[in-house]
Amino acid sequence: MGRIPDAFIDDLLARSDLVEVIGTRVPLKRQGKEYSARCPFHDERSPSFTVSPVKQFYHCFGCGAHGTAISFLMNYDRLEFLDAVEELARRIGVEVPRDTRQRNVNPDLQDLYTAVDAAAKFFRAQLATSPKAQAYLDRRGIGAEARERFSIGYAPDGFTALRDALGTEPRRLQLLERAGLFSKNESGRVYDKFRDRVMFPIFDRRGRPIAFGGRVLEKDASPKYLNSPETPLFHKGRELYGLWQVRQAHNRIERLIVVEGYMDVVALFEAGFDTAVATLGTATTPDHAELLFRNAPDVYFCFDGDRAGRAAAWKAVESVLPRMKDGRQAFFLFLPDGEDPDSLVRRQGAPAFELQLKIATPLSQFLFDSLSTDVNLATLEGKGRLAERAKPLLAQIPDGAFADLMQQRLTELTGVGGRAAPPQTHVPAQRARTTRGGTPAPKRSLVRSAIELLLQRPSLALDLAVPPRFAALDQPGVPLLVELVELVHERPDIGTGVLIEQFEGRDEYPALQKLAAQSQPGDPLQWQQVFHDNVVQLERLTLQQRIDTLQAKQREGGLDEADKVEMRALLQTLVRA
Repeated sequence: MGRIPDAFIDDLLARSDLVEVIGTRVPLKRQGKEYSARCPFHDERSPSFTVSPVKQFYHCFGCGAHGTAISFLMNYDRLEFLDAVEELARRIGVEVPRDTRQRNVNPDLQDLYTAVDAAAKFFRAQLATSPKAQAYLDRRGIGAEARERFSIGYAPDGFTALRDALGTEPRRLQLLERAGLFSKNESGRVYDKFRDRVMFPIFDRRGRPIAFGGRVLEKDASPKYLNSPETPLFHKGRELYGLWQVRQAHNRIERLIVVEGYMDVVALFEAGFDTAVATLGTATTPDHAELLFRNAPDVYFCFDGDRAGRAAAWKAVESVLPRMKDGRQAFFLFLPDGEDPDSLVRRQGAPAFELQLKIATPLSQFLFDSLSTDVNLATLEGKGRLAERAKPLLAQIPDGAFADLMQQRLTELTGVGGRAAPPQTHVPAQRARTTRGGTPAPKRSLVRSAIELLLQRPSLALDLAVPPRFAALDQPGVPLLVELVELVHERPDIGTGVLIEQFEGRDEYPALQKLAAQSQPGDPLQWQQVFHDNVVQLERLTLQQRIDTLQAKQREGGLDEADKVEMRALLQTLVRA
């Protein structure tokens, strides 16, 4: 295969204005001789992405992304190398050497692309003439716009419809067979692989159809889905259905939602979730994970809540962990029994699915919860077992803040990897606000902050119900905070000194004394707002905790009608919170 001459690339880059190329996609701010911005390749709050017009080079000091105008277009616009070169050449009005372009095209592969494209057009035309297939899509709520967006078609019933239409000459017949569109029986007879199915073309990153998925129209027919086999154009472990359509809908993709079926993707698009993609009848592979994170910083994996769904989720964890660079996030959501994304959005509407995304489980929590399933963390043996399971997985995470935090979490759970903190049965003494070097100290917990404020101004507790709505929250210090609130309600005029004296002789007493002796920054009005905000967050955590408990019960098939009513009410409350 030919290559573009280095001299042409050098001249192209020298004549391209990198600031203009990047500035049309990312807001740049001039800083001296260079330009800066928040990096488009990872989440950050302060700019660490620098563009040098003199060097014609960009670099991010946060994630390490760097390169030229060509690499920027490849990463930001997700173009192949040749496409990025042609885009730059078009901008400055030059032609990529014609013989180079011709040498970079493999004639055999090009003929395969042409054959698959012809099949896609055939299936599209057949849909227009099939009332049965159109009625099926109507029943599923798939409108004309979605049919057009996804180029949905129909493979007619019968064994030779596609062959008769496209495969009359030996060369074309051979190409269609290589593209996985024909099957062969034991006697050597060749016939159409897809028959009486709604057809979903699978597009590559340049928008070319490379394979198909076919779904039956009748409930009892099997297999429900039939996919193209591996071909020179199609490797299912490297492709994601719907990614081409997502790219067309967004210049910058904030999140990707990974589901399991073609209809799930189409239904989510119809419901307004136009960042849905699907793996193609296979578990999430490392190539999938890399492709997902190359396109979006946040990835939501959506699975059934049964054992198979959780096993598939764990496969995704194993593929994702080595790619969890700082700024990337992965979440896992498990749908209620009997539901998939398609059925959920059709029966309950988009808000129900958005809520599922909102309460999705972060990768960190899912990993440690899964590893702790049969472990008794109250024993040293159990902690040792968890540490032994987790260590090889955590070792796969790239160096950075997330890797450090995951190791820190393992230490909190097991004591392995650092000095384990003693069990927090009471409020610890106040930490210094800053370290010796002047850097901020670790952020205080919501419970600790609320206790500090309550000791400064006990009357703040009078705004709360008794018992507080967060009383059931399973967090260190909550029982003490609840007790303080109840004491204030019993004696509304109680002052700080008398309030503390109620705990004389108890373990909490020394810590409460120290907390009360410290001055609180800000004025009383600010204290009231901070206290209120803390309480709101604690109540939200309590709701989430109860929802998690009910969902765990649901996965075990143990929800009764009262539980279901409670679950719906809690979810509605969480959305409004």
